[in-house]
Amino acid sequence: MNKIDVLVGKRIRARRHALSVSQSDLGEAIGVKFQQIQKYETGANRVSASRLWAIAERLGVDVVYFFEGIARDADASVALDPVDKMDFLSDRDTIEMVELYRKLPQAQRSAVLAFMRSMADESQTGKLSVAK
Repeated sequence: MNKIDVLVGKRIRARRHALSVSQSDLGEAIGVKFQQIQKYETGANRVSASRLWAIAERLGVDVVYFFEGIARDADASVALDPVDKMDFLSDRDTIEMVELYRKLPQAQRSAVLAFMRSMADESQTGKLSVAK
């Protein structure tokens, strides 16, 4: 497996999850079985350019979406951003949280965001406070 194939597969999976598209539905849309989609998503099989184009169309993104964060190191090897900013799309709880957040009025959004920031800060310092 190649690092880029794995990244592309993770991005396919994340976007598919974000849109609640099944592997079967995606496979049918691009002319392959769901097992092939599984192989693409794990990086076990490489996605051809034409298939990737079809996947991008079905998932409503530009092909570039699958390659964001890839660069070349000084020694000309492939360097991936250690924090994949798209990785959160593969977590259904995160997607649900974002969907619920977007339904809140602005004042409540601000309060939720402030609460989450304080929780994140506390978890990084190891000093979680418990409300009494």
